[in-house]
Amino acid sequence: MYQDDGSSSATSSPLQFFSMAQLSPNPSNLGSPYPYLRELKSEERGLYLIHLLLTCANHVATGSLESAEVALGQISQLSAPDGDTMQRIAAYFTEALAERIIKAWPGVHRALNATKIKIPSEETMVRSLFYEMFPFLKVAFVVTNQAILEAMEGEKMVHVIDLNASEPSQWIALLQALSGRAEGPPHLRITGIHQQREVLDRMSHKLVEEAERLDIPFQFNPIVVSGGLENLDPEKLRVKTGEALAISSVLQLHPFLASHKNPNSRLLQRQGTLGELGKMDWFLNVLWGLSPKVMVVTEQDSNHNGATLMERLLEALYSYAALFDCLESTVPRSSIERLKVEKMMFGEEIKNIVACEGGERKERHEKLEKWIHRIEMAGFVNLGLSYYGMLQGKGLLESYGCDGYRMKEENGCAVICWQDRPLYSVSSWRCRK
Repeated sequence: MYQDDGSSSATSSPLQFFSMAQLSPNPSNLGSPYPYLRELKSEERGLYLIHLLLTCANHVATGSLESAEVALGQISQLSAPDGDTMQRIAAYFTEALAERIIKAWPGVHRALNATKIKIPSEETMVRSLFYEMFPFLKVAFVVTNQAILEAMEGEKMVHVIDLNASEPSQWIALLQALSGRAEGPPHLRITGIHQQREVLDRMSHKLVEEAERLDIPFQFNPIVVSGGLENLDPEKLRVKTGEALAISSVLQLHPFLASHKNPNSRLLQRQGTLGELGKMDWFLNVLWGLSPKVMVVTEQDSNHNGATLMERLLEALYSYAALFDCLESTVPRSSIERLKVEKMMFGEEIKNIVACEGGERKERHEKLEKWIHRIEMAGFVNLGLSYYGMLQGKGLLESYGCDGYRMKEENGCAVICWQDRPLYSVSSWRCRK
């Protein structure tokens, strides 16, 4: 447990004392005066913040904006983006609830956001910090690579499609593993898809360099897709006859749940009748049509796609409390890098889950059982991860030096948890022909 400037971790998070039923808003207790709030001890403050957040969300959901404004004022007295776990979480959920209120006045909302710009390099930087600070993606990469190695045994031409090619370390490890094959390495081709050319260029340089060092025949095929994977042209994937195909999807499927139809997508218009399919159905249909020998899917294992604001806020409060607790246990509170991940990644996700609706709400994380059902309906068969793949993932978690991380098997898939809270899942699939 990290305690450089205060103590709060998963073991003392106020959320662990409550079931979903107990976390119900009670507007009658809103009248505590501000001076009293400032004197609350850490645990009392955490419990009161949870209560205030749920009460405030209830007011926002029912349109009682004056009562919501009172609650927001009280939460602001208690929350702090550099405080303990609950203070930090409360700061971002408060911002998200305020954003939702302001959206009722589109003109005001547009004016407040008129000068906001998204800088792609900053998004890439914060994703890289997330990769370094948490073991989730590292474990997902190890498990994915093992599933690919097992599926590609004996194959002489291997093609891997990475739907979000941002981290070269995954494929450097795969190159190294393939170089040690008893039958010798295959010809490997990796197709990397990303929104930024610079990211793909960096990956290409590192992978070509490693392949040359290992003397493995290798090609890197970069595909720049602006505006998300829904604008991907499948013809650019260039899957050749004789290639054994693997697909790696890391946190790329859930945005396709944003709406049933997307008539504005350039690609859907071009594909004619496919425009009548839901975005998710269309994309899974595209992947199935490529006939992958293995497809490995990593997704958030959370229920953030509920129909109502209260459903989503409750679930998100639990999930993000676990993620913030991870950082509280491993990174100093004063860390600028920690603040960047919390604000620029988690804060933006929370805002999207709480403040947005319709096609604008992209962070539609769902539980593993829903993904299993959806992917099976698209014509895939759950391969199940091997014992050795699970063993490698667990070994990496244990080497991380923090006993809060857990990994369990569920329906042949890996579920990565903080304490008992599932946060990410990894599943392996093949086409059912």
